[in-house]
Amino acid sequence: MIKANFRNQSGQAILEFATVVVLMTTLVFGLIDFGRAIYAQEVITNMTREGSKLASSGFDVGGTAAAIINQSDLPNFPTTGEVIVTSVENENGQYIITSQAVQGVGPGSKLGSTIGGIASNLPPSAQNVALNGLSIYVTEVYYAFKPVTPIGALLKLGGSGNPNLPAELYDIAYF
Repeated sequence: MIKANFRNQSGQAILEFATVVVLMTTLVFGLIDFGRAIYAQEVITNMTREGSKLASSGFDVGGTAAAIINQSDLPNFPTTGEVIVTSVENENGQYIITSQAVQGVGPGSKLGSTIGGIASNLPPSAQNVALNGLSIYVTEVYYAFKPVTPIGALLKLGGSGNPNLPAELYDIAYF
């Protein structure tokens, strides 16, 4: 009778161990992919700030975009990301695109891409920065995020339609 009880308990312990291992592995792999996404978002946030600051310091927008894309430490950024640096001038309340440079691969600027056209999606806070006749420099960065763990791929973390981890990270800054 004692041996039968012992065998039943060892089977239960194996089942509990297997359940805990699966749950812990899923949790650890999920944390790895979420941590990488948070890191990538922080990096592109810094890239947008540095791009706008560099462009406003007198560098041309083309040189700024090239410098920012080359300084990124994100994996495969030149082939999976895009840097867009745009100069926008306030002309009596109309925000006109005066120059723009694009480096990398991505969907293009949310502001607009026509030189001499209106910057259609300029954030309202940016509109308060530029006085009439002055320019502001806007940097946009896109990055295609891909999970590295099997759990991230299985759960489609970073896939389209996933609000928690989008497939494309984006940030904008102006100076």
